[in-house]
Amino acid sequence: MRFELQAECPDTGARAGLLHTAHGVVETPVFMPVGTQATVKGVPQRDLAGELDARIILANTYHLFLRPGHELIRRLGGLHQFMAWPRAILTDSGGFQVFSLSDLRKVTDKGVLFRSHLDGDQHLFTPESTVDVQLALGSDVMMVLDECLAYPASHEAANHAMRRTVAWANTAYRYYLRRIEETGSTAALFPIVQGSMFSDLRTACAAELGELNAPGYAIGGLSVGEPRPISLEMTEVTTPLLPRDRPRYVMGVGMPEELAEYVARGVDMMDCVLPSRNARNGCLFTSEGRVIIKQARYRDDPAPVDPNCQCYTCRTYSRAYLRHLFQAGEILFATLATLHNLKHYLDRMRQIRHAILLGTFRAHLDGLRRQAVE
Repeated sequence: MRFELQAECPDTGARAGLLHTAHGVVETPVFMPVGTQATVKGVPQRDLAGELDARIILANTYHLFLRPGHELIRRLGGLHQFMAWPRAILTDSGGFQVFSLSDLRKVTDKGVLFRSHLDGDQHLFTPESTVDVQLALGSDVMMVLDECLAYPASHEAANHAMRRTVAWANTAYRYYLRRIEETGSTAALFPIVQGSMFSDLRTACAAELGELNAPGYAIGGLSVGEPRPISLEMTEVTTPLLPRDRPRYVMGVGMPEELAEYVARGVDMMDCVLPSRNARNGCLFTSEGRVIIKQARYRDDPAPVDPNCQCYTCRTYSRAYLRHLFQAGEILFATLATLHNLKHYLDRMRQIRHAILLGTFRAHLDGLRRQAVE
């Protein structure tokens, strides 16, 4: 994998680049739709590649490990062939899901012993095993196993988790280098900067992980219950400490209006379940704010969800029809709403990238900030 910087904003940390993978070039900054179980819920791959023109999506190691199993996916040609997706895929390590199990897991320096939320069977994730699982899946970008704490956490607990994350990253990266030599895989492995909401811990973690000379770096442990300004603050602390010529991925963010804010702090890659999850629950993101489609005022509204959007949903259907589908519990609603929300996110990011390339990002960001206030 190779990252090519194309432009930088002199007034902010914003960057535009090209991420070259074995499954195509990804233009950055990029928002990655989340396909947890080898599917972006409700959206066919035909529409992901066509209508949405997504260049990279995310899949979840924990869920695919448990069902249908990474060895089955390997036998069927890897994740790309299994889900009929020809473009790039990023897989997380499954660590976030394991740590969210709370009473069902035990963390040691060796790894995480946990029980499946599906059947209660016991499994062990180690820094090495999560590399093997992701190599079996055949993703283009893989994540190391890290320890992610909920907010708030004490400095002592955060320091302990950060030290363990660094140790796991070193173990995983040494193992990864041996395995790609053996397998010929072109997958990249990203270490993850942790440290909870403590600047000194984030700084120390970034410095130590930087010594790995990895092809890219992630910032984890955000969107775990902390106020949104703190998420941005921790990102702003961390990104300047990461190698300038490598992609930077902030995991699990954010709201539509936050995308440009993360880009302004030097972020190249983002993912979040919000556009798809909120869509299924009747919340549609538009250029004029959110539309909560169940509201009675949309019962006989002939207008499209967003008059400024050219997605299939907005070109074809009225708010009244979408409200009817939602109220009736029709599956089609989830597909149409998710298509729209993802299009809104991806278009926002394309506009941000375009502004960076044109040298107008600072003005673009100021305009978005004024719009958010209004």
